[in-house]
Amino acid sequence: MLPLPHHPIALSPMGIVYAGVALVVLLGLLSVFLVMVRKFLRGQAAPSREDWTNPASGMENASAFATASMQGVIEKLRAQEKELARLHVLAQERAQESERLTEEVTRNMPTGLLLVNATGAISSANPAAENALAIRPLRYRSYKDILGADSDLTRMLADCLHEGKTIQRGEVEHITADNEVRHLGVTISPIYRAVRSSAQAGAGSTAAREMKVSGALCLMSDLTEITALQKQIRWKENLAALGEMSAGIAHEFKNSLATISGYAQMIRGEAKPGDIRDSAERIVDQTRALTHVVTEFLRFAKPLEICYETVPVQSLIGRVAEELREAIPECAIRCEGIFMELPGDEALIRQALLNLVRNATEAAHASKTSPCVTISGTIEELAGRKWQRISIADNGQGIPERDLAKIFLPFYTTKAEGTGLGLAVVQKIALQHGGSIEARNRPDGGAELLLWLPLRQEPSPSLFPSEAARI
Repeated sequence: MLPLPHHPIALSPMGIVYAGVALVVLLGLLSVFLVMVRKFLRGQAAPSREDWTNPASGMENASAFATASMQGVIEKLRAQEKELARLHVLAQERAQESERLTEEVTRNMPTGLLLVNATGAISSANPAAENALAIRPLRYRSYKDILGADSDLTRMLADCLHEGKTIQRGEVEHITADNEVRHLGVTISPIYRAVRSSAQAGAGSTAAREMKVSGALCLMSDLTEITALQKQIRWKENLAALGEMSAGIAHEFKNSLATISGYAQMIRGEAKPGDIRDSAERIVDQTRALTHVVTEFLRFAKPLEICYETVPVQSLIGRVAEELREAIPECAIRCEGIFMELPGDEALIRQALLNLVRNATEAAHASKTSPCVTISGTIEELAGRKWQRISIADNGQGIPERDLAKIFLPFYTTKAEGTGLGLAVVQKIALQHGGSIEARNRPDGGAELLLWLPLRQEPSPSLFPSEAARI
């Protein structure tokens, strides 16, 4: 009997193929063996004309050919497997590179980005959003908890998540943990995903798909500085228009008051003591008061001529504080912090500081048994510029909320004998120096007025509402 070739069988798919090939070869060999036996038996009667000297050589060639073919197929499959592995690694590298690029762009973009999921949690936020909101960290926190349940931004995000509403170029006010008011420009859009609907179009049809809001994308930009510049420009334009309109009227008032005062003085000098003389005296007093108001108004409406010089703020505040200590000795005035020299008109800055500190001492003296005013200075850096911030805080009753937005308007006053021009003049002086003035109430009681003056004089920027950068 011819020896059968030995083919090992593996437990892999290729091993199964090998086993099938071996079975086919075995069956073929058995068939050939049977044929050879029959011919051998026939050859006993007649001599065979065929050559049987090497009957196994053909079978061995067929087996070798089948084995070589299978080896070739296996090599091709291995090569394709290696190529697929290489392409898979290449695709992973490209995906990781794209993810790194996206993360880098998001981290360095100047616009704040918030990604809120359907549950209300912030799933992604970049540093610009954390800076605009002054909250760190933002990720994995509820937007209602960090923004406040009643804030405008919370309401916009809720409308987007629940109703799919898109907000374009909206403006909101955000109050930070330090009670700082920031103006934010926001654009909010919903994020949709396809979900299977429970309704079936037919028994054999596939389930329908519908779009559902799965989150909200919020882009925000800090417009606080732009809003402040716009407000400064509007104030300057209003002051210029007010000055042009009222200058002539004020001069006519002064002339009329001078005439009335002159006649009243003549009557007072010629009349005998009694009612007529007393009435003339009252007319003179009232005309003097009106003349003072008109003079102050003219001074307010008149364009300021600033003579820039180096102003020693430290010594200037010391002189102002000493002057008011003598005028109101019952009120304690403290000076603390850092005060640096800055360019400006010393006389005008002194007038602004004197008005602010006098108002603070009067407010503290009117409402407290131990009145106290604190003048503090800090150096701040905003928008690439350094500023001298001067805070004048008192321990009085504070400013009513309804009056906070009006105290810098001309002729608006809560004092019985005030003209309403003191703080308006302070604001004008601050604007002319490229600075600003703001008022707020302190959490522990009393009012605080903040005077911002630049440490380096620069040309005023040309900024109008139409040029404001928005999303």
